[in-house]
Amino acid sequence: MNDKDIYELIVAEHNRQSNTLQMIPSENHASADVFAALGSILTDKYSEGYPGQRYYGGCEVVDKVENLARDRAKALFGVDHANVQSYSGSPANAEIYMALLDPGDTIMGLALTFGGHLTHGHKVSASGIFYNSVQYQTGKDGYLDYDAIEQMAKKEKPKMLVVGATAYPRVFDWQRLREIADNVGAWMLADVSHIAGLIVAGEHPSPAGIADVIMTTTHKTLRGPRGAMILCNGNPSTPLKKVERTKKNLPTLIDRAVFPGMQGGPHNHQTAAIAVALHEAAQPDFKAYARQVVKNAKKLAAELKSRGFNLVTGGTDNHLLLVDLNNIGVSGKEAEDALSNVGITVNKNTVPFDPRGPFDPSGIRLGTPAITTRGLKENHMVQVAEWMEQAVKNKADSKKLDLLSKEVKKLALQFPLPSDK
Repeated sequence: MNDKDIYELIVAEHNRQSNTLQMIPSENHASADVFAALGSILTDKYSEGYPGQRYYGGCEVVDKVENLARDRAKALFGVDHANVQSYSGSPANAEIYMALLDPGDTIMGLALTFGGHLTHGHKVSASGIFYNSVQYQTGKDGYLDYDAIEQMAKKEKPKMLVVGATAYPRVFDWQRLREIADNVGAWMLADVSHIAGLIVAGEHPSPAGIADVIMTTTHKTLRGPRGAMILCNGNPSTPLKKVERTKKNLPTLIDRAVFPGMQGGPHNHQTAAIAVALHEAAQPDFKAYARQVVKNAKKLAAELKSRGFNLVTGGTDNHLLLVDLNNIGVSGKEAEDALSNVGITVNKNTVPFDPRGPFDPSGIRLGTPAITTRGLKENHMVQVAEWMEQAVKNKADSKKLDLLSKEVKKLALQFPLPSDK
């Protein structure tokens, strides 16, 4: 690379990731094949529209790329239709709202401070500005309270029930949520961005055939590039005429909301990289990977609990842990900084009914997708938990933190990034 400044920054980020343990649960390490597709000549091609219906010439190759990505997504998730053009998860959710709702309609999603996402109706997001947003919470135990959700739905009568989270360590009861949506005549959107890899590997129940629409990003447990997919059942309609908002018309409604409703030309290099990731996720070793992600998370949860850490819901069913630090008198920001100083990357996070503010909350969020990709197993979780305890207890002791960082680096370098193998 001739741009020395950017090259040096890329090398610096490579070294940061290689020398430390990435434990933010929304992050992962993509393969060399994903990188190769993402950095390919496909980035040069403009292709507004869909395969066979482009507004530009010369799309015969990118049509095949997109069709391959769509077919792989449909097969992997067991759905009739897949749109793989969304630039990322946030615009994908906005496109679903645009397809099925009118401005001012009521949406009902999990509150951000209880583990939800900005785009599930937070007041500072477009989802909370252009739509009437009402938000449900977890119970005091950190679990979703399905009875309370049902009561809120009956009162608020949302047009859409949004299900999904960024900091929820338990399994979703898709069927119960479907019943709640049906009782009030609401669409059901399942945002599975965090758990998509676990779903396709059979480590988490799937909402396919239950939710009306499924949205997932592709860069978390799926280990792909940054991007998103919108999945649904129904029959696509090609003629450019208005279609009703019915379940059978979902493919057409979604596709038109993505393009031309929200976006212009798709990122063909991103689409190709998604196709690569979907191919990888269909292989037998991916099931083993996802199983190990959950095993590692459960082992880490047990080890942290034995060291006095308070886990929201008492543990985990999936890839992430939410730790409430109130009982040990450390804030989430303090813990994030201390762990970062020893080479363990997590993020500060609110916990249910958090007495602190979102910029310095009471908890941290961490997960096992990235370290499992590198090859760490349950026995390593014992050491990781010990380092975490020591880092938090000695957060003001720079000498102790420096010694711990050397130990973390020594372990990390034993497990190369997948792109380095």
